[in-house]
Amino acid sequence: MLRNSGETRFGVLYSVVASSLFALLYYYVSWLAPLDGLQIYGWRVLLTMPLVLAFVLASGRGIELLRIVRRLRKEWRLWLIIPLSSLLLGVQLWLFMWAPLNGVALAVSLGYFLLPLALVLAGRVVFRERISTLQAVACGIALIGVINEAWMMKGISWPTVVVVVGYTAYFSLRRFMRLDNLGGMCFDMLLSLPVAFYCINFFGSSAEFSLTLSVLVLGLGLISATALACMVVASQKLSLGLFGLLSYLEPALLVVVSLLLGERIAPAQWLTYAAIWGAILLLLGEGVFKLRRVAGRA
Repeated sequence: MLRNSGETRFGVLYSVVASSLFALLYYYVSWLAPLDGLQIYGWRVLLTMPLVLAFVLASGRGIELLRIVRRLRKEWRLWLIIPLSSLLLGVQLWLFMWAPLNGVALAVSLGYFLLPLALVLAGRVVFRERISTLQAVACGIALIGVINEAWMMKGISWPTVVVVVGYTAYFSLRRFMRLDNLGGMCFDMLLSLPVAFYCINFFGSSAEFSLTLSVLVLGLGLISATALACMVVASQKLSLGLFGLLSYLEPALLVVVSLLLGERIAPAQWLTYAAIWGAILLLLGEGVFKLRRVAGRA
């Protein structure tokens, strides 16, 4: 479906706002002391879930939730798959909150840079999708960066591995089971509520909530839900190709936040980042070329 220029402009705006808010969220957790990563994760899920559910219903996507409920009556595999999907998402939400507080924000941002390339490989291996020559070259260049990281740093940081492997498994599983929509993600977060309550109550006894901290925690849920809503609106107003290209803004902003939090890129890691950024530039170039070719045909 072709989109007019007004929709595209608004879509770009929403995408940039979403990436900026996710980056703000990355820095925001440093203001939430004395809460730790598990407590912040719990509050994020607890406060975001009602807002996401309201957005799902207001946008007419409630049917997606109903379809999942109906499928649960017929497909016994979903009783195993959906809890696994919820677990995979929960780990990523926790890691995103935990990393900036524990000096590994840069490692997580590296995982987000590698994720698009991992998804390209997953599409080829798991779903038998064809990949272009440039995509294959990009994956090869990124592999150079990964090898350098493993060699110079004596292995790949586990937060990087968790992001790449965990999110690739999550998106692949949701696609394979036809749960890849906002309703499916909402269902995942719904199942995470008991874990969120546990994290807040079991790990939250030592945290004294001042008025300032209470306001900041409420802000955590508002920023998280707004970022997700903007991302969904952007995906609706933009072509899939342009939406994918703009998604590279988020990991770039996460690197900036990591540096603001005091982390530094070691000299031995520059080859890693140069290779990965070079691979991303190839994918960006290919995406821009395809978008222009489609626009030229329109």
